[in-house]
Amino acid sequence: MNSTPRGNRLHIAIFGRRNAGKSSLINALTNQDIAVVSNVPGTTTDPVYKAMEILPVGPVVMIDTAGIDDTGELGELRVRRSIEVLNKADMVLLVMDAGAGITEYEMDIAKRCQEKKLPVVAVLNKIDASPVTALQRQEAKERLGVEPVAVSALTREGISDLKIALVQAAPPSWDEQTIVGDLLNPGDVAVLVIPIDLAAPKGRLILPQVQTIRDILDHDAMAYMVKERELKECIRTLNKKPRMVITDSQAFLKADADTPPDVLLTSFSILFARYKGDLETLVAGAKSIEKLRPGDKVLIAEACSHHRMEDDIGTVKIPRWIRQIVGGDLDFHWSSGHRFPEDLAQYKLVVHCGSCMINRREMLSRIMQVQAAGVPIVNYGVCIAYVQGILRRALSPFPLIQEILDDED
Repeated sequence: MNSTPRGNRLHIAIFGRRNAGKSSLINALTNQDIAVVSNVPGTTTDPVYKAMEILPVGPVVMIDTAGIDDTGELGELRVRRSIEVLNKADMVLLVMDAGAGITEYEMDIAKRCQEKKLPVVAVLNKIDASPVTALQRQEAKERLGVEPVAVSALTREGISDLKIALVQAAPPSWDEQTIVGDLLNPGDVAVLVIPIDLAAPKGRLILPQVQTIRDILDHDAMAYMVKERELKECIRTLNKKPRMVITDSQAFLKADADTPPDVLLTSFSILFARYKGDLETLVAGAKSIEKLRPGDKVLIAEACSHHRMEDDIGTVKIPRWIRQIVGGDLDFHWSSGHRFPEDLAQYKLVVHCGSCMINRREMLSRIMQVQAAGVPIVNYGVCIAYVQGILRRALSPFPLIQEILDDED
């Protein structure tokens, strides 16, 4: 992420009156002291561009602007330069002091954003000093046209809600991630291991497999599709060693045994953990499996409703594998479809499907809801690789993520 070009990052412009806490909010979002903070109004003068990472939103450029209420000849020039930033922004974070109310300054920015069709996230900051009432929320919604998020940059209260709001408000182009194309060079070969079992739709491939094939072709690489028992022979007969083997998670052990050590190996589900969500968080969540104790509650969540087959992955196989790790029975709960449980704090772990039927915004929102409840989360593919003891191998395309497995909790 640190090497992501600025042009490929989501550009978030932060606007507000002097001393509304814009710079403090940047520090709270990144959990770092990146922006200079001062109680003296007008500390930020010209727009400042800061490339950074906001987990799990991803790589962004925060554009810290001067106060929109700056005065004097020089102040008016600063405001004009700040307004020009709207031509470069993908979305706007409009910050207000919760105790100071909404003025024509904020309404002007909201109107300009509406004219430019820029998404806006309104923030009522400093709630540690001025708690926000229902009347204030309603006023902000009516005057600015968006539901405000109440936060305290000082205490970090509400920051999780703000991250969810950023994900939900991000422009459509933000969802345009690559599945595997950035891991392949033109002309590279990728071998896809696709078991044909009872769960596979007759005459069709499942959606993640189709999307992965298309992404490989879009990046001018080559895709070979085989069943698990044909992988070894396929690699042996190829004139060119494959760059990568991508397997269905349920064929992990067979694929691992038949893939040479110098060929990258991963799964569709792990690729989708990155494509649709936050791979780093999901890998960290896998380590929590070892901490489960008999009787703990575990939620298995699927984003779609489908006919469950005998030996179903979500209701039978994953629970069985996790029980084997724990050495005792667990209290498993299940959810499916677009409804996601609200009382997440009761669980010790959430195991989520590959999210092929929901978009990245919804998956990230779910991840952040689980994190806000203080609960670890993992997805099917990462979980399966972990319980089968090959997660490090399955993360071979992502060496920086592999390091999470070595981190002490």
